[in-house]
Order: sequence, then C-alpha cells, then structure tokens
Amino acid sequence: MIAACGRRGVGGEKPRKRATRTALAFRWLAAGAAAPAAATSFLRATSADWPVQAVQLLSFVPWFTVPATAAFLLALPARSRPLQLLTAALLAVHVAWLLPVTASPAAAHPGGQKVQLRAMSLNAELGGAEADDIVKLVREQGIELLALEEYTAALGDRLAAAGLLSLLPHHVSHPRDGAGGAAVYSSFQLRDAGAIRGTGFSMPVVDLDLGAGNGAALRVVAVHCLAPVGDGLVRWRSDLAALARTGTGSGPLLLAGDFNATLDHHEFRALLAGTGEGRKLVDVAASLGNRLIPTWPMGGYHLPGITLDHLVTSQDVRGADYSVHRVPGTDHAAVLATLAIPAG
Repeated sequence: MIAACGRRGVGGEKPRKRATRTALAFRWLAAGAAAPAAATSFLRATSADWPVQAVQLLSFVPWFTVPATAAFLLALPARSRPLQLLTAALLAVHVAWLLPVTASPAAAHPGGQKVQLRAMSLNAELGGAEADDIVKLVREQGIELLALEEYTAALGDRLAAAGLLSLLPHHVSHPRDGAGGAAVYSSFQLRDAGAIRGTGFSMPVVDLDLGAGNGAALRVVAVHCLAPVGDGLVRWRSDLAALARTGTGSGPLLLAGDFNATLDHHEFRALLAGTGEGRKLVDVAASLGNRLIPTWPMGGYHLPGITLDHLVTSQDVRGADYSVHRVPGTDHAAVLATLAIPAG
C-alpha cells in the first residue's frame, strides 16, 4: 500500500516537472523576443543624438512590433504574471507608435477659396529612373507639380524627349552627376528662389503662382537630405535643421522629397513640431493614416520597407488622395497627393 502511494507520488512529480520546464522555456523565448523590441523602444522614447547604427535601426521601429507581438504570445503559457504584464506593455507601446499623433492641418482660411494642386515627388536614384514611366505617371495622375531628387542632366534630356515639358512646361533644375541634383517641374508659373544653404545635396526653392488672379501661391522645396550613413550622420542632422529654418515665416509651404528619415527619428519629429524658430508642419501621409506605406527600398536591397520620402506642408495646406507608386529604375517610390492651398 505504502509502495503504491509512493509510486503514484513519483508519477505525479514528472508532469509537474515537465510543466515547469515548459513554462521556463517559454519564459526564455519570450525574453529573447522582447529584447530587441525593448531596445528599439528605449531608442525611440529617448530624444538623444544616437550614433549612426542606432539612427539606422530607428528607421525600422514599426517592424519591431512583430517580435513584441511574439514576446506577448510566448509569455501567455510561461506562467509568469510579471512577464505577461511587461510584454503586454511593450506591445502596447509599439502599437501606439504605429499610429503617432501628428499635427492636423489648421483651418487657417476656414471659409476661403482653395486651389487644388496634384503634387508628386520621386528620388530618381542617380538619374536612373525610367523617364517614360515618370511621364506616364504624371499624365495619368494629373500631376501639376513634380519634385525630382538625384536629378541629372541626362535624366532631364530623357524626360524632355518623353514629353514631360508638354505637361509641365515650367521648371527649375539643378542637375548634378551622382546623387546631388534636384529639379522642380510645374504646370504653373514658378520663380527660382534659390536653394537651401549649407546642405550636402542641392535643395532648390521655388515659388509657384497658382494663377487665376486669386493670389494663391506656394513655396516648394525639393528635399534630399544626406543619408545617415557613416560620416553623413552629422550632415543629415544639419540638413534637417536647415529645413526647419526654412519653415519660419508664413504662407503655404511644401517640402517634398527624400528626407532619409521616418517619424521614428526625433530629428524629423522636431522638424514637424516646429522646434526652435520653425512653425508646425504636417506630414501628409501620417495625417491621412498612411504613414506605414513604405517608399524604400523598392528593389536592390533585402530589407523591410520603410518610409523615407514625404510630402510635408504648412498647416494651412490640406492633403488628400495620398498614394505611393513604383517607378522602374529607382529604389524609391513616388509619393503623390492632392493639396488644397488657400487663395489670397
């Protein structure tokens, strides 16, 4: 009788030990999944001037929602309430960052007339984007303003041969070999207002006269910030700071192009927030709930997609109909939107 009871006791210990080992294994798995998500959370939550590796990692913050979700699911069978609570909090933080609070366009002219403008920006990757496809997209989408980065003289010639000037006859171009050039094409009259000073790549500034005698005008900057790679990190921060200074003053403003930054970089959020002497600006994609649509890489790199290209406006400009389109010959996507600009 005693021996039988002993055998039953020993037999009962084995399932408990197996359950304990299983729970312990899930704890280790949950911790392993949580570690990278927690690290990026710390970087994202701290507005510090991180080194280049951290800045590059921050570009991929939305993708770390995946290990954060895995950590929470693995914590459920781990029999650890503290671990479950911690992983739930970590997941909640990452989900919250997927839908960041962004400034909404202010109704600066609530009852006034507005002029509609179809705008597009594209990084042409060393001038290699297919000109015929660019012109086709301009024609099909009714584009009235086109900002091009990494613009070369050869690309300008191919665009002219493809018929771009019949659609957008007015332009200001700063062609350069390599990645440094930029251009702005428009169906409206425009005036060359120079370029942003002290930047690594050319960033032309133009003033558009939206016509019809209504006083509507728009200042446009074709944006191309140096990528935060190696020694370029300091210049990247300097470029974003220069753009913030451009945001001073008044009047409708559009910054269109490749910022090489996402909303998970505090430097880009500072630009939008008007930190320093600037005014608050609006990321059109984020304001319309489209901030997670990737614009890079469209090919050539085996990396998760991120959003480096933006249409950023002053708060008196309203955005709509935001979309992203692939263009052969470049690793960036074109970003398009309809902008409503106050008249007078």
